[in-house]
Amino acid sequence: LAEALAAPGASERPMAGLAMLTEGEQARVDADRAGAERQLPDATVIDLFQRQAARTPDAPAVVSDSGTLTYAELNERANRLAHHLIAQGVGPEDVVALALPRSATLVVALLAVLKTGGAYLPLDPGHPADRLAYTLRDAEPVRVLTDTATRDRVADSKSPLLLLDQPADGDGYDPAAHEAVDPVRRHAAHHPAYVIYTSGSTGRPKGVVIPHAALATFLACMADRFPLTADDQLLSVTTISFDIAALEIYLPLLAGARVIVAEQDAVSDPDRLAGILEDSGAGIMQATPSLWRMLLAVQPDAVKGLRVLVGGEALPPDLAERLAGSAASVTNLYGPTEVTIWATT
Repeated sequence: LAEALAAPGASERPMAGLAMLTEGEQARVDADRAGAERQLPDATVIDLFQRQAARTPDAPAVVSDSGTLTYAELNERANRLAHHLIAQGVGPEDVVALALPRSATLVVALLAVLKTGGAYLPLDPGHPADRLAYTLRDAEPVRVLTDTATRDRVADSKSPLLLLDQPADGDGYDPAAHEAVDPVRRHAAHHPAYVIYTSGSTGRPKGVVIPHAALATFLACMADRFPLTADDQLLSVTTISFDIAALEIYLPLLAGARVIVAEQDAVSDPDRLAGILEDSGAGIMQATPSLWRMLLAVQPDAVKGLRVLVGGEALPPDLAERLAGSAASVTNLYGPTEVTIWATT
């Protein structure tokens, strides 16, 4: 590039016309690209999940403190909620906020919103009240899905609340009043799948809209990188308001595997988290370096035999070495929200 910039007439040419690589470097890049193309999915995440639910209806899909849901049960619960939302007018381009604790109900709600064709806005009930209020004002969701214990965290919302643990009168709904069959909705590749707000480290949090095609493509790439089978279990520990949580929820559900949802109290308690890893037999987990370091400080053997995914922060060399010393594998990932979760592994 330096040679190209110094060449006669370079100052009169647009940057796009300058060679960034030598001929030899360009040849190596072209060779690496050859055969690297992959077939991208022609369906949305919810289409792929419904196909999986039809293939393995009786297999366990979600495990949480409240019990286990099979693929059929998870799909039917999501369908009933989706039909309720559709009856209220929710569809493509609409945003539905989720303010729920980490549980199987949260997974049901995520899938239900996608089944309507709308986009979900994930909120962490533990975030400061002013951040939650700002996000709701800025995104203007058409509904806020929450529960009795969490509703006070979003009480200032101008959007109607739907309490998923309350009967149909008032702000609740009756699942039995709606069909358990898959809704017939068109999901265009360009329609938003979710809206997620950045950390706000450089100013006010900003909403990033991710379309269905980007999410499905990301998960297809992750499935190649981290293949799962029906015997696999992934322990989900990331707050839903952090975009990397999408990998933890959907990657297992598109493969017929199980997602184990750890409650927030367990995620912040390394002894409890290590106990869940041991008792569940989970073989893969994704977390930030901070969480991995906390876990190793208390339970050094907790990652033995585990496929470790680490990202969200810089991975210090000493932590990488400790993880690699006992884990089955360690993969460092990085990517800004705007390019759909992880861009490099």
